[in-house]
Amino acid sequence: MDRWSNKVAVVTGASSGIGAEIVKDLVRGGMIVVGLARRSEKIEELKKDLPNDRRKNLHSMQCDVTKEEEIVATFAKINEKFGGVDVLINNAGMAFMDLKLTDPGNSVAFNDTMQTNVFGLINCTREAIGIMKKRKIHGHVININSILGHNVVFPPPGWEAMNFNVYAASKFGVTALTEILRQEMSKDELPIKISSISPDVVQTNLTEMFSKQNLAKTPHLLSSDISQAVVYVLSTPPHVNVQDVLLRPLGCRY
Repeated sequence: MDRWSNKVAVVTGASSGIGAEIVKDLVRGGMIVVGLARRSEKIEELKKDLPNDRRKNLHSMQCDVTKEEEIVATFAKINEKFGGVDVLINNAGMAFMDLKLTDPGNSVAFNDTMQTNVFGLINCTREAIGIMKKRKIHGHVININSILGHNVVFPPPGWEAMNFNVYAASKFGVTALTEILRQEMSKDELPIKISSISPDVVQTNLTEMFSKQNLAKTPHLLSSDISQAVVYVLSTPPHVNVQDVLLRPLGCRY
């Protein structure tokens, strides 16, 4: 991580769960981190978990990634205040797994899911790479994907009530977008890495809310596991592009 010291990382969905762990690990690793979230005050609370001499390197900005105009304005502000963006972590995600594709009245929930997981990622990446291109830097974009972006499996035992609906489709989209972006960077001869990290079940507020009892019985990952994968991907030499990391918990049977 030494080459990223004092470089600027932007993390979307940074207020809790995986995003919060990524923010803390990148700050501990010496980066200047701008966390984006609709609840930006939650990002400020993360400073208490950081060493005193690193807290000044964590900054928060309110941004709803479902709104393109907010994304454009936020990245312009980041560029002006911090002199650019070196790393983008597209972590913001949404899921409504209590709904089926055939349930009536599901349009708003599914539109929000696709707007966050797909179009939010596209718009944030466009703005970040635009800044990287102008500065002619060796940048890195990491998409927090899902195992469901590669294979739609049956829910594990105890989770049969869970419905993957458009969430899995959105994550398949992230897998495709990662490869398309990689090809675009190669075609344009830009030194910008594009990576994806695809975890299995992760203990977050979402999974605990859905079934805390079943989560305890199911092999699962922790948010810190995904954050450490981000650190690994960023730590690779400049000539290495880790395109996808699949993370499964030990003992997973599906």
